[in-house]
Amino acid sequence: MKVEQIYTGCLAQGAYYLQSGNEAVIIDPLREVEPYIEKAKKNGATIKYVLETHFHADFVSGHIDLAEKTGATIVYGPNANPKFSAHIAADGEELKVGELTIKVLHTPGHTMESTTYLLKDERGKDYAIFSGDTLFLGDVGRPDLAQKAAHMTQEELAGLLYDSLRSKIMTLADDVIVYPAHGAGSACGKNMMKETVDTLGNQKKMNYALRESMTREEFIQEVTDGLLPPPAYFPENVRMNKEGYESIDSVIKKGTRALSPEEFELAANETGALILDTRSAQAFAKGFVPNSINIGIDGSFAPWVGALVPGVAHPILLIADEGREEEIVTRLARVGYDNTLGFLKGGFKSWLQSGKDVDAIETVTINEFANRYKKGKPVVIDVRKPSEFEAEHIVDAINTPLDFLNEHLAEIPKEGEVYVHCAGGYRSMIAASILKARGWNNLIDVDGGFKAILETEIPRTAYVCPSTVKK
Repeated sequence: MKVEQIYTGCLAQGAYYLQSGNEAVIIDPLREVEPYIEKAKKNGATIKYVLETHFHADFVSGHIDLAEKTGATIVYGPNANPKFSAHIAADGEELKVGELTIKVLHTPGHTMESTTYLLKDERGKDYAIFSGDTLFLGDVGRPDLAQKAAHMTQEELAGLLYDSLRSKIMTLADDVIVYPAHGAGSACGKNMMKETVDTLGNQKKMNYALRESMTREEFIQEVTDGLLPPPAYFPENVRMNKEGYESIDSVIKKGTRALSPEEFELAANETGALILDTRSAQAFAKGFVPNSINIGIDGSFAPWVGALVPGVAHPILLIADEGREEEIVTRLARVGYDNTLGFLKGGFKSWLQSGKDVDAIETVTINEFANRYKKGKPVVIDVRKPSEFEAEHIVDAINTPLDFLNEHLAEIPKEGEVYVHCAGGYRSMIAASILKARGWNNLIDVDGGFKAILETEIPRTAYVCPSTVKK
């Protein structure tokens, strides 16, 4: 028996490769499927099944391409109704893979079709569960994403999730291994551990949602408390996973067309495409194509694109470090952005050499910012998450979380110097580039972000909950 977790950190996503004898199974594959095909070929196996735990919201699965290229059968649990050929398994149904058995456990709550796959070893002993978004390490799947499709409230879905966990998962032995679909950093949960594999017994001790004494009402309250609005691209990814999509091969071929500066400019003007500059924040600040947006590839690239670029069908033109173009197109496709039209041949250097207009964003060192702050307490925009801001922030700073920047534009002055920072500099440059493209010409990025600010004497404070203040 071979069980391998294939974890993609930038998406906080776990796909799985199982093999017994000359038969293999892939669970929740990413969009690019060639690595799975090559792995099976190298191991002398045929991919028999592609198991989907549910219709994913945060990424586009590779199930359709993988099935078409290998002849594997796509499997969903009860209540799934995809618009392509798939086997809809019954609750309790068993699938054979070599000498292994995979039992289908219908575990609705995160979504109505959510399914956990129980792996039994060659002796028939329960070995592991592939829990999808039903059970994470330290948390459970959020119950608010499927409300519209299920015609239910998040509280009703949370109640179903409670029942699923208690009747289908918590009854299993403590030594059963838990393989979830996501880890810390995913927007599909709120309290996940940094680890990506654990035993069910340890989760019964560590996971608040598996507390033995927890009532149904307590579970519903705790699971639904503190849920932030989901990223706007989630429903579009669900639709693609359910209805189908363009082959990844076609997406990459179209997206990796090399365009001269003249062709690039013409394409931008004719299509209204978003110019997406994926270089580092430091390189971008020194010079960029006017009106381009910076989301660096060496960060949580795809989730930020999904959160900030409206509509997965929006045309995109890329500026990238040479040699990384296909990687970027692939990572965009992972979250459904299939309409990349090409990239600037030679990168930003070729644009510069062409003599076309360029723009820049002023950046100051932390020492210079500290000096300016002492002189006049300038306007400071903190684009970190509310939880980060509440833990500690510069006195009088304005919290404008990057996720919701578009909803707070009126709060940001266009006159006078405005300083922007995040934790380390990645998110602040994204915010600055978006604002710059929308007409803010008074922005200054604080190099090093709040981590650097902590090393200065700039006055800071923390949010204090009123209920904790002594009277």
